[in-house]
Amino acid sequence: MSRNLGVIMDPIASINPKKDTTLALLLAAQARGWSLWYLEQADLALEDCVPVARQRPLWVRDSLTSWFDLGEPEERPLDALDCVLMRKDPPFDSEYVYSTYLLEAVERLGVLVVNRPGSLRDCNEKIFATRFPQCTPPLLVSRDPARLRAFHGRHGDVIYKPLDGMGGVGIFRARADEPNLSVIIETLTQHGRTTIMAQRYIPEITQGDKRILVVDGEAVPYCLARVPAVGEVRGNLAAGGSGIVQPLSERDRWIVAQVAPTLRDLGLLFVGDSMSSAII
Repeated sequence: MSRNLGVIMDPIASINPKKDTTLALLLAAQARGWSLWYLEQADLALEDCVPVARQRPLWVRDSLTSWFDLGEPEERPLDALDCVLMRKDPPFDSEYVYSTYLLEAVERLGVLVVNRPGSLRDCNEKIFATRFPQCTPPLLVSRDPARLRAFHGRHGDVIYKPLDGMGGVGIFRARADEPNLSVIIETLTQHGRTTIMAQRYIPEITQGDKRILVVDGEAVPYCLARVPAVGEVRGNLAAGGSGIVQPLSERDRWIVAQVAPTLRDLGLLFVGDSMSSAII
């Protein structure tokens, strides 16, 4: 009997099929005989306390020009699915939080949700790294401009970034002689109203940060090193970085060993950690 896999994602027509992980997951599931169902956040609902959704049959292809077909939408209970992949990209906003509440209702009915909704909600991908101080450079999470400037004064070369971004958006490097330090901090914190992260700059970023996949606590033995373009500090592919496949180093395996047991305990079954030689 075919199993049913639901995927909640951004509009599938807008993805980049050349590098989209969700598409790769769907292709693998379809090859194993799973039936695919497509959902967006707006399709989710609780009706008389029962989680339901507008779902569309989905067929995917390994193609750069025509990678999917969708069937007609059907109103179906979410527990008709065997597994739900929550693959919605940031921003992590109120609507994302509400979606995790709805998915917890699905989880209570015995459906496997990857990743666990409560952990998606609670484990901000940047603040979560602070659980492992042995793996991180000096850092600060704050919205206080004076504290953020003092951090720069201590470390001299600092990265400032939002807590809810992706694709390298909103990341600033402030060197020791940065004349626009106050403007950077004011912009990211919205004049002290929004909490951000500061980290001591790691020069090894020029060799690439590493996207390491951890599946049910086990690391995939190869990673994607994202090397910044010339003149760039960001390795993100969306910011012009180049991807190079590499085997995991001993340092990479050590970092995974620190993090993986916690991921498994929290029901974070499919995780991509970004690591340089010294940072998660």
